[in-house]
Amino acid sequence: MSDRNSSDYFNLDNFDESLDSRDYRRRQSVRRGNSQSGSRPSYNRRPSYNRRPSNNRRRRRRRRNRTRIRNRIVIVTSFILVIVLLVTLIVLMFKGCGKKTTPTGVSTDIKAKQSSLVESTTSAPKTPAPTGDKLSISNFIPAKPNDDSSMGEASGAIYVWNRQGFELFGGSDDMAQAYAETVNDLAGKVSDINVYSIIIPNHTEMGLPDRLKNEASTNSQADNIRAAYAAMDSSKVRPINVYNYLSEHCNEYIYFKSDHHWTGLGSYYAYTAFADTLGMPTMPLSECTEMTIDGFTGTLTNLANGLDSDTVHYWHFPYSVSMDITDSNGSVQSYDSPYYDEEESGEYTYGVFIYGDNPLTVLRSSSPNAGQDKKIAVVKESYGNAFVPYLTNNYQEVHVVDLRSFREVSKDNLATYCQNNGITDLLFINGVMSANNQMHLDSMTELFK
Repeated sequence: MSDRNSSDYFNLDNFDESLDSRDYRRRQSVRRGNSQSGSRPSYNRRPSYNRRPSNNRRRRRRRRNRTRIRNRIVIVTSFILVIVLLVTLIVLMFKGCGKKTTPTGVSTDIKAKQSSLVESTTSAPKTPAPTGDKLSISNFIPAKPNDDSSMGEASGAIYVWNRQGFELFGGSDDMAQAYAETVNDLAGKVSDINVYSIIIPNHTEMGLPDRLKNEASTNSQADNIRAAYAAMDSSKVRPINVYNYLSEHCNEYIYFKSDHHWTGLGSYYAYTAFADTLGMPTMPLSECTEMTIDGFTGTLTNLANGLDSDTVHYWHFPYSVSMDITDSNGSVQSYDSPYYDEEESGEYTYGVFIYGDNPLTVLRSSSPNAGQDKKIAVVKESYGNAFVPYLTNNYQEVHVVDLRSFREVSKDNLATYCQNNGITDLLFINGVMSANNQMHLDSMTELFK
């Protein structure tokens, strides 16, 4: 109990004792103060003081006792009344809450609807769905990250706020158009394959409040991605809007603080957008086994001081996945997981996802949800590493093509590779920074030469 509550607390047990104590001390003080002035003190007898007649003293004692008894009765009675009043109020409250009245003459259908409405309003609160169609490629729902009103500062090419690094975006409508034209052209080379495109916004778009985006002079990624999707040929390419799924979860741990990539959780939300768009079942993370590696100090750590380190989260699936990796020397190594569980803390911890960037990685799945003979090729840069393992829930084979190095080890271009390996779907997935980089567009084009 706090000091304030202690002083407010009324202790009935000590009430009379404290009165007696004060009365006793008062009488003792009166006795000591009534010695005759000017007379010598006597050391052989008690100090003199005026005595009252004994009858008066007895009457005064009886009067004080009656007062004590009356006070006790009043206090105890008041306390009982307060308790009775509180109990009565509580009983009335519970009766009022439990009482249900239904107007007479109401049909059973309406009664059922009323009962359903009561159950829905008393159930656990749910996160409201964002307005608009999340899957629309023209409707982009703005992210609303938590804002503590603190200021940040520029540090070269990144912006630092709350011990997190944010990569600034300088893309343009011209580059969005160029990316769309590149994807359209490449999709035309594999006309018998379903082609999809994902452009991933970065942490700045999802984690930096608008007031700081304006201060940092970073361009709108929503406008850029929307422009690219609008320019894609719908007869050849189906764009996937992962932006809205990430925006809906922008206050969760979906991007790293010290690195320019998204987290395993962020890529999972993008996977659910992909699966929902294609009408495929998603895999709940609750059915998987979560693994973590602490102490990740990513690429942005070298560009700014004071950034927090990260924890890398990834999930082992409830089915087996094998993985064959073709390295830069053309050698093939086989593994029984899409994750490098031996990865350590430090600047390379993101390499836990499919062992990092390699020219060609093939994942083979035993998931019961994987469609028979469904095979997907994914053209990616490093943003795709954390994304592709989830596709094993829906595809028997996932062929992961790194756009920067695939042609160094493959004698066939990507169109021929897809034909030879029975690829049914082709996905281009790139971070927004890569999608606005001409060098990456050139690398994508080289895949088909």
